[in-house]
Amino acid sequence: MAIDPAREFKPIQIALLTVSDTRGPDEDTSGDILADRIKDAGHKLTARAIEKDDVQQLVTRLNNWIDDSTVDAIVITGGTGLTGRDVTPEALNRVKEKDIPGFGELFRWISYNTIGTSTVQSRACAVLSRGTYIFALPGSNGAVKDGWDGILAEQLDSRNRPCNFVELMPRLREV
Repeated sequence: MAIDPAREFKPIQIALLTVSDTRGPDEDTSGDILADRIKDAGHKLTARAIEKDDVQQLVTRLNNWIDDSTVDAIVITGGTGLTGRDVTPEALNRVKEKDIPGFGELFRWISYNTIGTSTVQSRACAVLSRGTYIFALPGSNGAVKDGWDGILAEQLDSRNRPCNFVELMPRLREV
């Protein structure tokens, strides 16, 4: 990481959503990995939930968190594949104001080093909605490690140079 120790670390408030038809709290290992990494990084895990692969349920949950002043960012695990039940990107399309295309591009580049060409099956993506960042990662343990360790740990650290998502937060609602 390009961490500048002279800069102040500013923890942010993150909500964590697991999207799955088959996982409950006891089987949510990818959610557990992300929850631990969020806290270990010094951020606050303000909310955590599991939702079924249902676009309207996801949109409702996302809108509630987007409008919650205690949530700066949402990290999602699951629902980014190609099957008929994978609907996370479709839900994000309903709430987004702006795409963050570099996130998915970089995720697949990092993931290629781990799983090779199978990374083309991932629809990992990120959007901005009403001042809230939303990052959607695949549901596997390896994918959430790649996404957090390879992108989010740095970009959600206010000390990261030359720039990071945190320093943009005060300006996200500008018109």
